Amino acid sequence: MLELAGIIILGILAQWVAWKLKIPAILPLILIGLLVGPIAAEFLSEDGTKWIEPIWNGEKGLFPGDSLYYFVSLAISIILFEGGLTLKRSEIKTVGPVITKLITIGSAVTFFGAGVLAHYIFELSWDVSFLFSGLIIVTGPTVITPILRNIPLKKDISTILKWEGILIDPIGALVAVLVFEFISVGGDSGFTKTAFLEFGKIVLFGTTFGFTFAHALAFAINKKFIPHYLLNVVALSTVLLVFVESELFAHESGLLAVVVMGMVLGNGKLTNLKELLYFKESLSVLLISILFILLAANINIEDLLLLYTWKTAVLFAIVVFVVRPLAVFISTQGSQLTLNEKLFISWVGPRGIVAAGIASLFGSKLLKQGVEGAEYITPLVFMVVLGTVLLNATTARLFAKLVGVFLTTSNGTLIVGASKASRLIGHYLESNGRHVVLIDSNQSNIDKAKELGLEALNTDIYSDKLLDNIELNDVGYLLALTGSNDINKYAINKFSKQFGENGAFRLVSVDEMRDSNNNPHEGLFSHTDDFATLNSLVKKFPSVQEIELKDKAHYESLIELSDNDKEIIPLFIKNEASEIKIISSYNKDVEEIGKNWHLVYLGKPFDIETIAQED
Repeated sequence: MLELAGIIILGILAQWVAWKLKIPAILPLILIGLLVGPIAAEFLSEDGTKWIEPIWNGEKGLFPGDSLYYFVSLAISIILFEGGLTLKRSEIKTVGPVITKLITIGSAVTFFGAGVLAHYIFELSWDVSFLFSGLIIVTGPTVITPILRNIPLKKDISTILKWEGILIDPIGALVAVLVFEFISVGGDSGFTKTAFLEFGKIVLFGTTFGFTFAHALAFAINKKFIPHYLLNVVALSTVLLVFVESELFAHESGLLAVVVMGMVLGNGKLTNLKELLYFKESLSVLLISILFILLAANINIEDLLLLYTWKTAVLFAIVVFVVRPLAVFISTQGSQLTLNEKLFISWVGPRGIVAAGIASLFGSKLLKQGVEGAEYITPLVFMVVLGTVLLNATTARLFAKLVGVFLTTSNGTLIVGASKASRLIGHYLESNGRHVVLIDSNQSNIDKAKELGLEALNTDIYSDKLLDNIELNDVGYLLALTGSNDINKYAINKFSKQFGENGAFRLVSVDEMRDSNNNPHEGLFSHTDDFATLNSLVKKFPSVQEIELKDKAHYESLIELSDNDKEIIPLFIKNEASEIKIISSYNKDVEEIGKNWHLVYLGKPFDIETIAQED
């Protein structure tokens, strides 16, 4: 009981440490597992026993006999199902040819390159070598996101790395599963007719079960045959049912079945998909926390000593510094990426949770089957995972600066709220070269923003998912434009450090608007206009206007005019280089007004002749 509770406590503690230090959770999880497992047995225990003893095929321990194998299989099936849910057909089409090539051509280069290296360096059989290479194809967003979270990068680079990780996770898992299944059914006969028939049977039953049960579950959910409070647990039980049933009909087809099931559900019209994803994410965090402490603890010191050779360093170095760059440069040939951007993408390729989990599962199973060289699978993959995570976590920021992809100024703008006024302002900024992202919990507002060609996310402001979006690394301005003063204040307090380093602003409230002495420092645009007056004006004048400024006195006269005129709200000052400065309600003063500078505002067009007469 103490060991089971200890694993959960240590796992969640490792997740918290990873969040606090902004590092991938897999790093502290595996290190804790090694500490309480082989390291404790060799150096810390008087009787040579592990502090946590999982035991595979033994009589004692937390999981005697095949219990650990069954637990690992079921846990990985749930993790892979969640990975399948995130794989969208539309994303493969829209994220660009570079990412499509990375997950196809790049994966093939890694698969064959690492397989050949493992065969000749460690003298492993071709089957085991290609299983190893299939396992290290995957990178994974769970390890890339913490590494890149605080590195300001161009949106294109962040997008490529993020979506490569998301899309390649289930693809790499599928490759590894198929290679393992071919080894399992082939045996000594290798490429015999029987092996091919068994392999085909596995693929057939895996895809059939996954496809069929996915449609059945989607039908039951959409027809509301399942009460809301049972939705998540029914989905979980269905995943386990698909895995087990597929395994009964064709051994080793279960993992393929759950990935296919997740992909079909993720691309279907499922009304509760977002809720299902949230539940599976929470469950995956718990399972990953338990799983990797167990798997690392299950490694013996003898397994680690297999890596105590120059061959390990050579394999790691060539995989990281030759194979990965080769895959990236071939995949990005003919793209708009610069040489420095290609170098940075080549440098960032940490392997993740799926690689380590499936390696432990398959390595142990092949050892049980007596496959020669199988003892190398788990330690070699764990070495690549730990090595790449450590390398990228400690050097990615420095390398970004060295190759010149580190953004010194973050001019992107995050707009909280996607009302019509927000969309007009966002469209203007986007048209003037700013990267703009709007967020809103109202799907209708998001759809309208996307119709304008704006990047918009349907997300809850209280969720932490926004902080993990590495595609927002170039954002340096935060504008809170919702109708709720509480939400606006919350957005400023929560996100200003990450997204508002150059300026974080919000609309004033009704009370602040009435009291001129209560004008907040982060007040936006005008002290006499709140959300209601802003959107009321937009309905009457649905366009952003510009007027050329003559000098500072001219600017001040226009600002004074806007204070008295309820049909004009000043927004920005734009200089001759199209650089935009946000006007604050707290401080509207400007140091200078140059030639070809403009006042940008919402409202009615100024009567230039009238203004000229007044001047």
